[in-house]
Amino acid sequence: MSLLIPLYVHPAEDPGSWHRLIAAADRTYAVVVNPADGPGTAADPAFVSAAGALRGAGARLLGYVDTDYGTRPAADVIADAARHQEWYATDGCFLDRVSTAADALPAYRRLVRALRRQGASPVVLNPGAHPAPGYARIADLVVTFEGPWSTYVSAFSRPDWTTRHSPDRFCHLVYGVPEALAPLAVRTAHERGAAVSGPVTGEPPNPWARLTPVLAGAEG
Repeated sequence: MSLLIPLYVHPAEDPGSWHRLIAAADRTYAVVVNPADGPGTAADPAFVSAAGALRGAGARLLGYVDTDYGTRPAADVIADAARHQEWYATDGCFLDRVSTAADALPAYRRLVRALRRQGASPVVLNPGAHPAPGYARIADLVVTFEGPWSTYVSAFSRPDWTTRHSPDRFCHLVYGVPEALAPLAVRTAHERGAAVSGPVTGEPPNPWARLTPVLAGAEG
């Protein structure tokens, strides 16, 4: 099972979810490490411990970095990724708030190349919608849907260009999923050409504060 896990809650606030995640680490595609909408200003001991336990259980770790739709300076993004590597020994990057626009693609291509030179692998891009086709060629994984279950079941559309890529290149992150329907959300993602998914029951403003019931069996 390929589950991308953004668990945006402090380990001290919900240790049960983190313990269940560590126990099921081998069922994940990767876990996004996000102490403070990024690495923060100093290493957080609780996240250092959780990251170490996840690595020991076989999980890949991705450092969360905001790109602000291409408006953040590349140097700042690269510096955040380096802090994640230094403090939490992350494997790769989860670049959030990625532009979908074709004219931003060259800058993202340069950014991804710089991150790879720094040792980041995999690199995940999260525009949260289908971007211009070139984005799928520069990343290991692209999140082409991030939104509520109600929209996912009623208004999702898949552009033809996605069929020219392996489903392993795409991820759907769906929130507000009724707990009993979480396995269906995973199957639906597969049917729609995304081999990686991350359905959660949580709702805004932070739906990712809860662990997916697909992985946990039940949420705490």
